[in-house]
Amino acid sequence: MILCLGTTPAAQRVMVFPRLMLDSVNRATTTLDGVAGKAVNVAKVLKALGEEPVVAGFVGGERGALVHAALAARKIETELLTVPSATRQCTTVLDQADGTVTELVEESQPVPAECYRQLLAGARARLSNCRALILSGTITPGGPVDFYAQCVRMAKAAGCLSLVDARGPLLMEALTAAPDLVKPNRTELASTLDQRLDDDSAIVRAMQELHSRGARMVVVTASKLPALAFDGRECWRVHPPQIQPLNPIGSGDACTAAIAWRLLRGDDLGEACRWGAAAGAANALNLMAGEVDPQEVQRLAVMVKKERL
Repeated sequence: MILCLGTTPAAQRVMVFPRLMLDSVNRATTTLDGVAGKAVNVAKVLKALGEEPVVAGFVGGERGALVHAALAARKIETELLTVPSATRQCTTVLDQADGTVTELVEESQPVPAECYRQLLAGARARLSNCRALILSGTITPGGPVDFYAQCVRMAKAAGCLSLVDARGPLLMEALTAAPDLVKPNRTELASTLDQRLDDDSAIVRAMQELHSRGARMVVVTASKLPALAFDGRECWRVHPPQIQPLNPIGSGDACTAAIAWRLLRGDDLGEACRWGAAAGAANALNLMAGEVDPQEVQRLAVMVKKERL
């Protein structure tokens, strides 16, 4: 099993408009409802790839019940803790006229400190039967900034691979626990280190800094641009396949899922990132985040180009 932990799952709505006009009445031609949030997206992709994920996090209210039901329908196990605050609602707005994608994100609400202690206890119990722990996204306001660091230490004690997709203080604290892999995107890495990352050389130096601070491997994604990967010895540039995306939201989560999937199969980081790029592209071919067709992942993987730097 693979434990996918993120404290802020979401009810997700996708609305498609022929042309979006601000300060006007707009009528959607397509509306889809589902569940998302980074850890949920990672788990959905892992399930599609044949793995057995477990989703851990906080849920509450009617939308929390929706998250439970949607994951149960996919036969995805959960370690979800019910909290007083309601699960958030996020809405993706697609404008077909200009091809823009706008994400309207409801911020999560604070939860009592005891909820974090309970979530840690549940995760610790699950890790004894897991091969990997994937930590994704932000935590609730006021949550412990060392939460991911605590989780990484638990994973190491259990002999699990640990992957962190986070930014800012949450990421920097996680580095103190020496995670196996961290995966910020270029914008997140620049803001975390307060550095300009205008070219690949600057990104490589930033990855080396994260490695020196504790990360065994570092991957930096950049949407349609090539990703860079560093395993402490070798560095790769990974070119994603050229596609016509429908909705890129969740592609980073799909990438994370596929990287973990391939690392657990024994691939080196460069090869794992090839599959990560393919899964990210496959996700972007769907309207709902965190949805991939395994056959599309296989097809797109052939189109990914990787090179050693």
